[in-house]
Amino acid sequence: MPLITDPHDIELILWDIDGTLLMPKGVGRETTRLAMLEIFKTDIGLDNHYFGGKTDWRTLLELLPVHGITEVMIEELMPAYEQAAATHMTRIIADYTVEQCPGAHALVTELRRRGKPLQGLVTGNTSSIAPIKLRAGGFDPEWFVVGAYGSESPDRNALPALAVARAEKLTGHKIAPEQVIVIGDTPADIACARALGAVAVGVKTGYATSQTELAETGPDYLLDDLTTFWEKVLPL
Repeated sequence: MPLITDPHDIELILWDIDGTLLMPKGVGRETTRLAMLEIFKTDIGLDNHYFGGKTDWRTLLELLPVHGITEVMIEELMPAYEQAAATHMTRIIADYTVEQCPGAHALVTELRRRGKPLQGLVTGNTSSIAPIKLRAGGFDPEWFVVGAYGSESPDRNALPALAVARAEKLTGHKIAPEQVIVIGDTPADIACARALGAVAVGVKTGYATSQTELAETGPDYLLDDLTTFWEKVLPL
């Protein structure tokens, strides 16, 4: 993708949550454990599972089939799993210190004040737990007018197109891929931006496995944190 030539052309920013807007400090893993135990009766393999960039559906597909739980069963039970995850996270999240990533709240707030670009979510979290995490981190879920979630597809690359389609329905006009920014902290976020043809912004505040991993994926913009977003990405 070329760099942004006219910031006013950008119509939509799609945010990852964990490691980009906030650090959940373990509440996601424990919620997954409790929901897996309730719905699938096992949490084997979860302790060493790497979540970075994966949808929650993908996590279940990686952990459960070796225990005889098929892909079809996982898909059929996804609504029940979503509800269980929301119930457990609501109950335990007060025990965790969910922290905002540097610059994230100020940036989201200022974008909302300006009214454009619109803001949405592309997250590996289920649609049921994303708003719970956001509220715990001091973000109003209503600030993000569209979203695509980890309970909708095991393939993260499918999510940006879902979010854009919802934004187009909301606004009543077409949004071209180059008018979209995807912001995230893992190579999977950069890959899903590329799958859409969107502008890819990597931010080194989260779950990349090394200092060089994000740079090696070749994002259009690579930030140490979101405090430099206006300067480096959208100098309006």
